Amino acid sequence: MAAEAKGVLAARRPETYRSRSSAFRTTQGSSTPTELLAPSLSTTSRASPSGKRIQPAIHDPFWYGQPMRTTGDKPMKMTRKGVLLAIITNAVLLGIHPTEAEQASPPLSSAQIIEILSSPDRTAADRTNDLRRKPEQMLGFIGIRPGIIALDLSAAGGYTTELLARSIGPTGKVYGQSRPRDPNQAPTSSSVPEGNSRPNLAPVATPAAPPAAPRPSPVALADRDAKLHEASISAAPIVALSRPFEDPVPSELASEQIDLVTLMFNYHDLGHLGVDRAAMNRAVFRALKPGGLYVIADHAGRPGTGISESGTLHRIEEAFLRQEVEAAGFRLVEEGKFLRNPNDPRDKNTPDPPQPKDEFVLKFVRP
Repeated sequence: MAAEAKGVLAARRPETYRSRSSAFRTTQGSSTPTELLAPSLSTTSRASPSGKRIQPAIHDPFWYGQPMRTTGDKPMKMTRKGVLLAIITNAVLLGIHPTEAEQASPPLSSAQIIEILSSPDRTAADRTNDLRRKPEQMLGFIGIRPGIIALDLSAAGGYTTELLARSIGPTGKVYGQSRPRDPNQAPTSSSVPEGNSRPNLAPVATPAAPPAAPRPSPVALADRDAKLHEASISAAPIVALSRPFEDPVPSELASEQIDLVTLMFNYHDLGHLGVDRAAMNRAVFRALKPGGLYVIADHAGRPGTGISESGTLHRIEEAFLRQEVEAAGFRLVEEGKFLRNPNDPRDKNTPDPPQPKDEFVLKFVRP
């Protein structure tokens, strides 16, 4: 079979191949040329160099209108195995790999992200959150792509989870994880409520009554998913996961099934919540596909403080977080600067004088 394929490739005219290589077309979401995807039976006969008509033969994907090479007046025969071998051989020569086809969808453009954020069905609360979260820059930094599988750790009310769902679209899926509540134990909270990350923004009107306790995350996510459907938004389904941080996904997702994991402004909370962060990071590493991304944003702490101020200033030292994540096998590939404020003294929960809180965004990759 190898000898036969060698003969087939030798029969190709190099100049013909070069002249037509630019005419390749690819299918949606695939880097494989359509000419290689479906060799068909030709429907017309051709003439040999002697002018004698020959019988239809299996279509040669590299023929491109040139006379078929013949032996005398007989067409050169080619078995089905030979055709397949030629296709595979040339696919390898062209550098076509299944993993590239899976990742062929390009990241959303800035214009596409702005269109998503401008959708009239988004809530006023989410639009207010946009002012400090800068979702256009965040989604662009992530390099969000349609059709992927994403996991939002510590999803809470689902602000980030919904943005991922809108961006990924109906061909993908988004999971929102939250730690299950222990019915026999009062909810664990930090000693000091989290401060205002953007105190220089126009204040929101103070409610007449104290705000109600936040809804359980699975309830909030189910509500967001239902409203997206009601508004006919072309979004990915949102699936709530009530699982511990140390084991955040079910077994069917636990091994190289996820493209993206996000953890937005809550890694520091894992300190005062007593979470085994090393176990969580290892679980995330296992769940991500090779090349998958782990994006973490948080409030910056001062050098040397580690995670010791997680329950008071709601901050974490950037170098400390990076060291913990890299210990699980991740490699840092990019740092987002769009939420940084070097003027923040980082010694209070809410900066004084009022100014944006210094925040970092780190993108890690599973090699």
